[in-house]
Amino acid sequence: MNFLSTFVTFKNLHEVRRLCHWGPIIALSVIAICSTMAILDSIIWYWPLDTTGGSINFIMLINWTVLILYNYFNAMFVGPGYIPLGWKPENQQDTQYLQYCRGCQGYKAPRSHHCRKCNRCVMKMDHHCPWINNCCGHLNHAYFTSFLLLAPLGCSHAAVIFIMTMYTQLYERISFGWSTVRIDMSAVRQFQPLMPFSVPAFAATLFALGLALGTTIAVGMLFVIQMKVILRNKTSIESWIEEKAKDRIQHYQTGEEFIFPYDLGSRWLNFKQVFTWSGTPRGDGIVWPVHPKCHQHTLTIEQLKQKADKRVRSVQYRAVEDYNGACCPLSKGLQTFFRTPCTEEPRIPLCKGDTILATRAGERVRGWFPRRCVEKCHYDTAASDATSDKKVN
Repeated sequence: MNFLSTFVTFKNLHEVRRLCHWGPIIALSVIAICSTMAILDSIIWYWPLDTTGGSINFIMLINWTVLILYNYFNAMFVGPGYIPLGWKPENQQDTQYLQYCRGCQGYKAPRSHHCRKCNRCVMKMDHHCPWINNCCGHLNHAYFTSFLLLAPLGCSHAAVIFIMTMYTQLYERISFGWSTVRIDMSAVRQFQPLMPFSVPAFAATLFALGLALGTTIAVGMLFVIQMKVILRNKTSIESWIEEKAKDRIQHYQTGEEFIFPYDLGSRWLNFKQVFTWSGTPRGDGIVWPVHPKCHQHTLTIEQLKQKADKRVRSVQYRAVEDYNGACCPLSKGLQTFFRTPCTEEPRIPLCKGDTILATRAGERVRGWFPRRCVEKCHYDTAASDATSDKKVN
C-alpha cells in the first residue's frame, strides 16, 4: 500500500517522471516481454487452462508478475528517504564529526551520502540505480532487494516454459539426436494447440528465452551482492569506506583498529534491520544501533580522516591533448573508445595545458575524460589550491 498511497498523492505525481528514463523503460519492457510470452506460450501451445496443472501454472505466472512489479514500483516511488534540507544535529558539538553538504546546505547525517543524480543527501545510501531511476537507500532497500530475488525466480519459471514450448512443438519436426534423454510426449500429443507454432512464434519465444536467461544471471548476481552487504548491515559505499580505512591504517602504520560500527554481530539481527513484516525498515535514517565499541560518529570520523588523506596523497595532472567532452571519443583511439564507461557520468572537456588535481578536496567537478589526454606532473603539488576532482581512465 505504500506504493499506492505515494502514487495517488497529488504532490507526488511528479515522481511519475522517473518512468521517462532508459532504465525503467528497458526494465519494464523485459518484464512485459517475458511475462506476456510465458503466458501465451503456456495457454496456446504448452499447458492449456482447462487442465489443473495449466491453471496452477497460469496463476503462478501472474503471481510472479504482480510481485515483481509491486516491489519494483515501491523501490522506485517510495524512494530511499532523504535528509531534510539544512539538517543539523541536535548537539551542535557533533558538527565537528560530520561533513557539510553545500548542495543541501546542511550536514550529512551518519550513513548518508549526497547523490548527484537526485541532488539530495540520501539516507543510508547504497547506490543510485539507473534501472529504477532512483537511489537505493534506507526506505526502499528491502523492496529493491526483494525485486532482485523475485525477478530471477520469475524469469527462471518463464525460461522453463519457453524451453518446453519449443521442445514440444518442434518434437515431431526436428530430430534432436538425443538417444539417452527422452521426455514423455503422450500428454502433449493429446492436446491440440489453439494455433500452429509458426516461425514468428518460435522467434519470439527464443528472444524471450534469451531475455529471461540473461535477467536470471545478471539480476541474480546483483541479489547475491546485495545480500552479502545486508547480512553485514553495510551498504556498497560503506564496504568501500571500510576497505579504504584498512588501506589508510596499513599505509601510515598507525596501529589503529577500525571496527565497522553498524555490524550488530549477528546476521539475523542485521537482516532484520532491513526486512520487516511491515515493509518499513527500522530506525529513522539518522540514528542507528551501533557496535558496543563504537559510537554514532565512528564512521563519519573515518570519512573525515580519509578526506584529509586524499588531500595529502592527491596527484596533479596536466592536459597534453584537447578533449571536447564527447561521450564516445573515437578520435582518441579504439582502446579509449571501448574503455569508455557505460554510465551517465558527465564528460569533462579539456584544453591543452589545463591542470587537474585528482582529489576530493573543496569545490569539485566530477566526471570522466580519456586518460591519454593527460600526463602526471613530476613536481610536488599536494598543497596546490586546485580544486577539480576528475575521474581518469
